[in-house]
Amino acid sequence: MTRRPVLLLAVLTLVAAQVSSCSSGDGTTQRPAGDASGTTVPGKSDEGKPPAMPRTRDLSPYAGLGTWVDAYDYSPAFTEGGLPPVSPSSVDDMAAVGVETLFLQASKDDARSPGMLVDEGLVERFLVRAHEQGVRVVAWFLPRLADVDADVARIEHLLAYEVGGHRFDGVAVDIEWTESVPDTATRNRRLLDLSERVAEAAEGDPLGAIVFPPVATEVINPALWPAFPYRALAPHYEVWMTMGYWTFRSEESGYRSARRYTDENIRRLRANLGDSGIPVHPIGGIGDLATRDDYAGFVTAARENGALGWSVYDFATTSSAAWPALRPPRA
Repeated sequence: MTRRPVLLLAVLTLVAAQVSSCSSGDGTTQRPAGDASGTTVPGKSDEGKPPAMPRTRDLSPYAGLGTWVDAYDYSPAFTEGGLPPVSPSSVDDMAAVGVETLFLQASKDDARSPGMLVDEGLVERFLVRAHEQGVRVVAWFLPRLADVDADVARIEHLLAYEVGGHRFDGVAVDIEWTESVPDTATRNRRLLDLSERVAEAAEGDPLGAIVFPPVATEVINPALWPAFPYRALAPHYEVWMTMGYWTFRSEESGYRSARRYTDENIRRLRANLGDSGIPVHPIGGIGDLATRDDYAGFVTAARENGALGWSVYDFATTSSAAWPALRPPRA
């Protein structure tokens, strides 16, 4: 998920109809009965050993109200002047306004973060503090696909990362980088290779796919990522997250309406995947450009489409007045 205004967002989440948001300190809430996932992981077995029992993937990390924090929000290395607007203590504020999941850019392919994590000390503090506050953490990473092995290694590190018994509650792949591999067919092959390998490594961990909104790639700019391989990717990701930033759309287009843009993106996404019940978590925004009416329309569209959860990009730009409109109603 690229950064605004530091990087141009190419066009860069939701309640299941009255999702239950009973999170525990370790982020292991149960999915509400009846929502669409049911994805299981085939058991692996060594020769002569019985196969492992398949594990149902818990999608609760993507349920309810979320918020986003990227490297430019919290890492001094990526912040002009070295004064990040978000810190681990900000998690207390997130919990206070009803955030259930923090989507944290924990790894970044950049010379300013030469290790596997953006800033290991800060990532550790975010993870532990969030769990202490009953907030789940989904780590996300944007693969550039120039070196698939390196991209996979970073995602595998997120899947395996543990500190003091705390692990990420989920991992999401931000699928939007096109510059490193201009040829679409080659890019698609590399993306499928990465996705297959990451899904195998994930085992029981829920994987999210953060993708361009279909309206952007099918109506507004079909050259952005033509022939996106939805059906081929479908078996590898449990939750689909559309970057439906209506604030980038013009009034003339008709898509400046948060409700219309969110609704059409979800419908097109599910049609492309061939599954009308696929779990979705729409992402809206950008926070400081949206209005209260925008938020209300966004949440309405998410609920009408049975979204698992929803969120607005990002925490640093979302005003305190926005949260009451974004919070799911109590069951």
